[in-house]
Amino acid sequence: MVFAADNQFFLRNIWYHAMPSRELKPGKTIAKTLLNEPILFGRTAQGEPFAIKDLCPHRAVPLSCGSFNGADVQCCYHGWRFGPTGKCLEIPSLMADQQMELSRFDVPHYQVQEVQGNLWIYMAESTTTAAPPPALEIPRVPGFADDVQPAMTYRMRFPCFIDHAVVGLMDPAHSPFVHRSWWWRGTQLNPEIKWFDPSPYGFTMRRHQMPDTMGRGYWLIGGVPQNEIIFYLPGVRTEEITTAKYRAVNLTTVTPLSDDETDVTFEFYWNIPWGFLLKPAMRYLIPEFLGQDRDVVAHQQVGLKHEPILRLIKDSDVLARWYYQLKAEYQRSQQEQREFVSPVKTQQLRWMA
Repeated sequence: MVFAADNQFFLRNIWYHAMPSRELKPGKTIAKTLLNEPILFGRTAQGEPFAIKDLCPHRAVPLSCGSFNGADVQCCYHGWRFGPTGKCLEIPSLMADQQMELSRFDVPHYQVQEVQGNLWIYMAESTTTAAPPPALEIPRVPGFADDVQPAMTYRMRFPCFIDHAVVGLMDPAHSPFVHRSWWWRGTQLNPEIKWFDPSPYGFTMRRHQMPDTMGRGYWLIGGVPQNEIIFYLPGVRTEEITTAKYRAVNLTTVTPLSDDETDVTFEFYWNIPWGFLLKPAMRYLIPEFLGQDRDVVAHQQVGLKHEPILRLIKDSDVLARWYYQLKAEYQRSQQEQREFVSPVKTQQLRWMA
């Protein structure tokens, strides 16, 4: 398969990870750019999250430059006020007898949901017309309730378009070359043989027994674990490691900010009673590991400036091929207002890594 490096687009009418819930405090706002759109996130004094376009319709001043009293946002330029749904509440410069339909000046707002300690935002095709209902539910971390909080969270910014961050993170053959660390692995290549199945808006690496490379260390987590990896559009990955006693899940979300900046958020959920003992080491290991992925993607951007054709091979590039095919099919199904038809078929993949 060949892929033109400049053939890139953002998926719309789909949920994106916005931020960990704990970042957005009651009575506070946070300004972010997602998919090249300025968005103001806020949480009311009662704890309800919201998101509106970070742009006053009057003179285009960012609303984030104004104030928030826990109930509504006020622009710093002329004092126009807007509610959490974007409704224009007041234009102070109007005289009492100057009647005007304030709804003409409403600010576009976005659907948001909180699930498992994360804030998600529905990025519709247009904020000026009624958005179609979400076709894809917000992905869940398997084995944990919706009100659970992640045990650890780390975010890193990648200097690239979302596609290259997603493909780089899911790539199964790069570890021996990118992640060369004394604490991770050496350069020796070993055969990997895994079964993959289609799953809703993505694919699953079938649950399998992990190799006994930790030796006697496995007793710490209750025996040799099983592993399952699930990928969902637009860029969500869960990796679940389970034993008879414990479960640990890594949630990785990829969120595009602009054409050349993407946030990767790395979170852990576990039910291991002594898991807190792992945090000091993981606060060092996660940035180093994720930084290696970021650095190689930064190198890649040098070559992508020449708009090359990317040539993908079997079997190690099948996941990348599936990603591009899934993304294209989702966009077509939305444009044609029809059911999504997964291009993924059950398949055994073999590669050296």
